[in-house]
Amino acid sequence: MLNLIDEYSRECLAIRVARRLNSNDVINTLSDAMILHGVPEHIRSDNGPELVARNLRQWLQATGAKTLYIEPGSPWENGYFESFNSKLRDELLNGEIFYSLKEAQILCERWRVHDNTIRPHSSLGYRPPAPEAWLINKNKGHGEVESKVRFPLLHTPDCDGKINKPVALH
Repeated sequence: MLNLIDEYSRECLAIRVARRLNSNDVINTLSDAMILHGVPEHIRSDNGPELVARNLRQWLQATGAKTLYIEPGSPWENGYFESFNSKLRDELLNGEIFYSLKEAQILCERWRVHDNTIRPHSSLGYRPPAPEAWLINKNKGHGEVESKVRFPLLHTPDCDGKINKPVALH
């Protein structure tokens, strides 16, 4: 399991669940997070073989991110991460039996979204790191998502059967 945590916002950016993880898996996970959230100034990690591999270090150097490796046997140097792993273990992993890799991936992603959007964090004044952006009407059943007018999809025809393409997107 590979977990990516933003030390500033305390948001979990990714949980990668696999039977084995190598440096290419780390690069794929980091690149996805960097596309969505930008390139970080530093990446702090332990000294696991997949995290100190030559191709990962070269890739990070090419992106402009620097590495900060914690000293072996010094988990307190990575306190936010260790706290996150403890909560993940207590709230999810210790209470589940996973019958397939896919089930583990789905439940871990569900827990990640819950941790980011709903679960209060004491270090953030008992607020979640990334509160839910959708407004929900809680009076009906499971709630209705408030809809907003959206751009039409490029492949969707209008009433006349013509496909409208926008002049520019900003």
